Amino acid sequence: MHRRRSAFTVSSAAALAVVAPLLTGCGNDAHPGSAAVVDGDRITMSQLQSRVGEVRDAQNEQPQAAQLVQRSGQLTRATLDTMIREQVVRAAADDAGVSVSRREIQKLRDELEKGAGGTKQFEAALLQQQAIAPSEIDKRIRMELEVRKLAESEGIDLQSPEGNEALTAKFAATAEKMKIDVNPRYGKWSTKQASLAAVKEPWLNDVSGKDAEREQQAQPGA
Repeated sequence: MHRRRSAFTVSSAAALAVVAPLLTGCGNDAHPGSAAVVDGDRITMSQLQSRVGEVRDAQNEQPQAAQLVQRSGQLTRATLDTMIREQVVRAAADDAGVSVSRREIQKLRDELEKGAGGTKQFEAALLQQQAIAPSEIDKRIRMELEVRKLAESEGIDLQSPEGNEALTAKFAATAEKMKIDVNPRYGKWSTKQASLAAVKEPWLNDVSGKDAEREQQAQPGA
């Protein structure tokens, strides 16, 4: 029997920090106007810049706007990395017959918002911690639920090194079939770093907002 958790934790994020697919990309100009091509589907420049713009707009509405912008200097690359990961995870979940319903997303979001002290506090924490715009939170929750349900369906223990290796292999095989091609202006997939350019992200992040809360409390004058 596999244990279910009502929230994503810092420990689970740390345990999965080494989990990433062995992605490859041609890095050519075969697809003008695209930031990347994943399984034949284009992630356009405009789609990428739209998501980046949503984050910047949200950051600029915060009292500490300048600090948030400075801390997310690699935002465009990180956003493209996330957009590609969303497709890889979705494809792997589909292959395994795993699905996530709108009700499941809303249920978890309600729990997380309650734990953070309300919707505004939850949104502010994720914006500060991971540069996630409020409009993108549901997508991130969906992806993390897909990862967890996929691991559960495969009998993968996300807390163990062996589990991390098994999940890595799963996403690596999926990504290889998808023939990911990244526009060279955004870098390329590194099999060593398992990330786009200098971006290093775990497959699961702490979406409870606790990381940001601790960070804020640790700041001088907080």
